[in-house]
Amino acid sequence: MRYLFTILLSILCFTTFGQTEIAENPSGNAPMRLVSSSSSRFIDQRILRSYNAVYEHKGSTLAADSGDLYKDDLGNEFFKADGNVIITQPSGAIIQGTHLTYEASSQHAVLTRNVKMIDGETTLTTNYMTYNMRSQVGTYTGGGRIVGRGDTITSQRAYYFEQTKDAYFNNKVVVRNPSTIIYTDTMQYNTMYRDAFFFGPTHINGRKGEKLYTEKGTYNTAFGVAKFNKNNLYTEGSRFLKGDSLYYDRDRGFGEAYRNVLFVDTLDKFYASGGYGKYLEGDQSILMTKKPLIKYVVRTDSAAQDTAASDSLAIDPNLSKREQRRIEREREKEEKERVKEVKRAEKEAEANGELLAVQPTERDSIVPPPQETSRIDTAYMTADTLFSKVIFVRDYRPLDLKLDRDGGQIEEEEEVDYGDTEEVDLFSTGDSSVQQITEEKETVTKGVKSQGTPVLKKEPTKQTKTPPAKPKPVDPASIQASTKADSVLRKNAVMPTGKEHEILMSDALKVAQQADTTVKDSTVIYADTARTRIVNAYYNVKVFKSDLQAVADSVYYGMVDSMFRFMGSPMIWSDGSQINADTIFMQIKNNKMDNALLKDNAFMVNAVLDTVKFNQLKGRKMTAFFANNNLERLFVDGNAENLVFTTNDKTNKITEMFHDRSSRIKIRMEGKKIIDYVSVRKVDQKIYPFRLVTQELEVLPGFIWKPEDRPKSVQDMLNRTRTKTTGVENDKSKTNQTGNTGQEMDEFSTDADSTNIEKAKETVKDTVKESATDTKKQLQSVEKKAAEIVNPLVDSANKKVDSLKSKVENINVDSTKTILRDSTKNSIPKK
Repeated sequence: MRYLFTILLSILCFTTFGQTEIAENPSGNAPMRLVSSSSSRFIDQRILRSYNAVYEHKGSTLAADSGDLYKDDLGNEFFKADGNVIITQPSGAIIQGTHLTYEASSQHAVLTRNVKMIDGETTLTTNYMTYNMRSQVGTYTGGGRIVGRGDTITSQRAYYFEQTKDAYFNNKVVVRNPSTIIYTDTMQYNTMYRDAFFFGPTHINGRKGEKLYTEKGTYNTAFGVAKFNKNNLYTEGSRFLKGDSLYYDRDRGFGEAYRNVLFVDTLDKFYASGGYGKYLEGDQSILMTKKPLIKYVVRTDSAAQDTAASDSLAIDPNLSKREQRRIEREREKEEKERVKEVKRAEKEAEANGELLAVQPTERDSIVPPPQETSRIDTAYMTADTLFSKVIFVRDYRPLDLKLDRDGGQIEEEEEVDYGDTEEVDLFSTGDSSVQQITEEKETVTKGVKSQGTPVLKKEPTKQTKTPPAKPKPVDPASIQASTKADSVLRKNAVMPTGKEHEILMSDALKVAQQADTTVKDSTVIYADTARTRIVNAYYNVKVFKSDLQAVADSVYYGMVDSMFRFMGSPMIWSDGSQINADTIFMQIKNNKMDNALLKDNAFMVNAVLDTVKFNQLKGRKMTAFFANNNLERLFVDGNAENLVFTTNDKTNKITEMFHDRSSRIKIRMEGKKIIDYVSVRKVDQKIYPFRLVTQELEVLPGFIWKPEDRPKSVQDMLNRTRTKTTGVENDKSKTNQTGNTGQEMDEFSTDADSTNIEKAKETVKDTVKESATDTKKQLQSVEKKAAEIVNPLVDSANKKVDSLKSKVENINVDSTKTILRDSTKNSIPKK
């Protein structure tokens, strides 16, 4: 009976406590309700302590090994719990910890020690977290991590919004997943879609070596898609890509940059800029449009003899010290052997009574080549579209032009068509592997859709009417270990400061702008894995260098043999000369111009004394060889013609015209002066006094003079549009291809087509007008001087004439009066 009375009294007290709470609650909030407990008791008539208690408050369930429920002086209800704390939200989210302090009025909970929050596929762990069950926002400020769908994020501070699945991280943020690792200081992250938003300097390092930098943008960690719009930079090995806006797709290996785009490849010493750039990792290709500009650094030497690259003898600084010493010992040994060989040869020569000539040092000798004064120059190239990619050297087909510095044999038959490179689809990847991956992805995507699986669809909120089953207790050791590891990771992490991208790009440009001193030889056998870069420029191509300018419809360049191929009405200017042909090949060796081939309808024009007269040289093809960037030898083959106007150095006037026709013309030059001129086979040479030169004789068929198309600067080159104009046509019915040069000269002199002559006249129209104006001024001057001399004589003569006229008139009047008087006297009769 006594125990029954005690139980009834406890129930009555608890009921009274609950009723008093409802009546005295100043905020009108619902009180916490005890659902179950193993035992409960009052402490000081104010605190209800329960063991293994489960409380319910506004749909949320709070459970713990032990908990105290009490009120403060204002009537606000509090719940403090210890040991295996579990909070279950109506949404299904579960929060666990060791200690809990909960304020019922604000629904604000503070959990400490081994805190773990599970929201669907997202798990948050920390040692201190505040959570508002009304707004469903959790916060940690002492370090923690969030693990989502493949991403592990750790930071010093974070805010997690359960309703939107968004998390805001701050201070030492590190994101890790199988494909990337991200370092930043401020980031917003959506755990459902795996979208990361950056608001400060951020590094994204790919596991395959690719790296991204931005200060504002988004990145999807699931698909590896980046969209950046402030201080952006993409790097992959030796390649760098930047732009005001940057798009990158990791799975496709595809990147796009917009506005102020710059691409650099430090390995190939290649860099280009433009308004739009598209990069593919598969073949390391770059497509540039919107005023693209390629820069290529070359050496311009003018005095020293051509020598081997200075760095060909240098020891690679990346080698170990042991390897460097070994190479030095080998070189010293070779040098001693060379000296012994020279001395032995000298002794043999002395014994035979001969004078041994001093042999020049070979290029591959150990003795370093003489130092030469070099100047670095930059060649610029632009076009409507620029495309460059890396290919295997084994797939590159270098052109064997069969050029001979002695000219070789004169070709009687038609020349072999060396062929131009095939035009490629500029806007396709050109990478079969990338296309295959894309097709596989599409197939997988279709398969997934066919199964009815929603893609990135927000899961419906799970509503629980009854308290869920008690979750598995947290593993304190695991949480403490991960917390400690994250703390060490954040401490050692190098966070971007905002200047890294500038330093990286600046260093890359310095390397790319250095002249490539590697001697490239297309005859060298490369490894099967060796790669090289090729460059294609299409439509409205223009080139500018301080001493050379060019235009063409398309240009192809291969770095294996450093061969430029200018196609589609190419035209090149150097100093006062203009060169054009159907196709032009130019090869660079050791960063210097080595040779050039003008194939089909080759023509060279040079203005004479800035007048309307032009020296002209033409043929089916021209072959040029250079030494130290200066023309050394020139061969003109196939109906070669040379038209030269001779000037008097004293009077600075043209005196005669020299016209030469032959099968081949050979020219040797030294210091920009002709030292040897030879005409070979079927030679027909004529000299015309300048006064007998007519407009029909002074222009060769195919003549074109286009100074208006010549780029004047880099800026002018970017804004200039080339005009299409044909030259003086060559009448095939009158041009004898068999070499009958005398008949050709006579027919062209007497029967030239009037239309061709008119075109030649139009070419020099403006200059003729200037000459006519000068002649008119000279005539006016002569007339003025003549007037100064003649006018006084005329005035004197006029005065004498006037005086004579006056005298004559006086005499006539007197005579008339006398005659009249006499006649009057005779007519009057005498009285």
